[in-house]
Amino acid sequence: MKTIKTNKVKSEIVLAGDVGGTKTRLGLFEVTRGRLRLVFEKSFLNRNYRGLENILVDFIKGQKGITAACFGVAGPVTEEVVVAANLPWWIDIQSLRKVLPFEKMEVINDLVANAYGIPVLKKGDFEILNPGKIRTGNQALISAGTGLGEAILFWEGQQHVPSPSEGGHAEFGPRSHLELELFHYLSDRFDHVSYERVLSGEGLVSIYQFLKDSKRFGSETAWISEKIKEDPAEVISETALFKKNKLCVKALDLFASIYGAAAGNLALQVMAVGGVYVGGGIAPKIIWKLRDGTFIKAFKDKGRLSHIVAHIPVKVILNEETALLGAASRAAALLNS
Repeated sequence: MKTIKTNKVKSEIVLAGDVGGTKTRLGLFEVTRGRLRLVFEKSFLNRNYRGLENILVDFIKGQKGITAACFGVAGPVTEEVVVAANLPWWIDIQSLRKVLPFEKMEVINDLVANAYGIPVLKKGDFEILNPGKIRTGNQALISAGTGLGEAILFWEGQQHVPSPSEGGHAEFGPRSHLELELFHYLSDRFDHVSYERVLSGEGLVSIYQFLKDSKRFGSETAWISEKIKEDPAEVISETALFKKNKLCVKALDLFASIYGAAAGNLALQVMAVGGVYVGGGIAPKIIWKLRDGTFIKAFKDKGRLSHIVAHIPVKVILNEETALLGAASRAAALLNS
């Protein structure tokens, strides 16, 4: 009897995590010939758990065959420990290994995870704000959400290598008299006024409160005063979309302008001639605002070097699972390390 040989390709299972300031998203991926296929995914509210370990215990019940894991975490990663201002607990990789007893595990910054996810995305996952000129070189990523994250994608000759940055915590640099007043307004409330104090969900609310207190762009109507208690940032952006209140319109306008300026700063700091990506949860929600030119005008306004940033492609990442995909991609790479 003749034996028929089969060339069955071996698949492996990796665990990926996107650990944000308010929720954690976990996913199991099947890896076959380097390609990822999502098998199972679930999200958890961080406030309901004492740590990532407790979330993992709930998630992996009944799951077998996991051979590698990678977690993108919102915060600086130093010596395999993460202590983040926007997280209710800290993360220690040695503690995680008690729940996941295998060596091929990594904890990386969430923006680095986002950066690893960019090559996995499809054309439809992006919105082009500035076509620019396609060139080989460094790229950069800036993401406003619960906080403000940044990452650098260094070009090493053959591929882009993601590297973390905590540039979101650098001092906010006002560009106008109005922004200078905003800085003073915030400095009366915080010891350190970083870009994250302005470019985040809470940052948009702070801009709105500043403009309201300045009394130069109209007043807060009774219905906004009541509705804004629910989800302030969302109410401000939605009200601005329908132009129902001048105060909200101006707040979002100032937010988009500062966001564009910060993205342009990052582009110059790392010479991101290969492109700048705008990630995070806020950009897709206000994509209509980012399209109107306010963001790109501020992005390009760099004095004598405006001609350089004017040619840099700028794209908004629309896929909310980019960090999870990036963490899975990194976990798959660990299988070969």
